[in-house]
Amino acid sequence: MGASEKLKGAKGEREFSKLSREDWGIPARRGRQYSGGDDSPDVIVDIHSVHFEVKRTNRLRLYAALDQATADAPEGAIPVVAHRADKRKWVICLYATDVPRFATKFIDAYEGARENTRPSDMSDYEY
Repeated sequence: MGASEKLKGAKGEREFSKLSREDWGIPARRGRQYSGGDDSPDVIVDIHSVHFEVKRTNRLRLYAALDQATADAPEGAIPVVAHRADKRKWVICLYATDVPRFATKFIDAYEGARENTRPSDMSDYEY
């Protein structure tokens, strides 16, 4: 991966973190930025047991991205791919069988953030 692709990926991770915080009200931050390891998630979103793989590219290989998210996700976590192409809106992709569990976890996090019961600094965050 070239330097410009890495910069675009990092920018995408910051954009998606911002979307989570500002549009959903759910705390999020870049994973590698603080953890530094290759096994860190791209973005840590304060949704329990959901692993986000963030892709900022015009040509997404969806199943390869889902395979990567699945391989990188801790056991029992829902793998989710967040994707945005140039001049397009963010989309999230996940396996259809994971939709009910994801919806429940998302609603819990969304309502918790609105009630201000979720940790805001995520310093002790475990996903």
